[in-house]
Amino acid sequence: MIDMVPVDVRGLAVLPPMAAPVLLLRESVGERRWLAITIGEAEASALLTAHTGEPSERPGTIELLGHIIEALGSGVRAVEVTALDAGIFYADLVLDGGLRVSARPSDAIALGLRAGVPLHAAEAVLEAAALESVVFDGADEADEVVEEDKKVEDFRALLDRLTPDDFRD
Repeated sequence: MIDMVPVDVRGLAVLPPMAAPVLLLRESVGERRWLAITIGEAEASALLTAHTGEPSERPGTIELLGHIIEALGSGVRAVEVTALDAGIFYADLVLDGGLRVSARPSDAIALGLRAGVPLHAAEAVLEAAALESVVFDGADEADEVVEEDKKVEDFRALLDRLTPDDFRD
């Protein structure tokens, strides 16, 4: 049995020198290691759509696969990034009853996001490919800055709505 570690999707980025979209996963607990998986532009678009949960006017491939899985009486239960071989990541969709279907990580994760299921990466994959935390050290701080900016924005919006009558007894 493969030792799996929970991970979260932390975003998409374009990191030099690749200049291709990179899916950023971060270990949910423990060491909080990062995985950066290079993906194509179409896959990045599908991941963004899956992350927002917005339905498309015309279902894309990911939505179609989700509908087919449901129509066959099954459901996605988890997504696992299972291996790394010669720089290529591999993943499995874990369906009802433990059925496993091999898939590209970007496709599997997009399906997993739509289904709201847990995402995992094999410990061996993290050991082999985890990026040094120094690359993304500012990520948590950036989240805090965005949260603080949101608070300031909300406060300014409140001030804009105030009238002199609001200050009368």
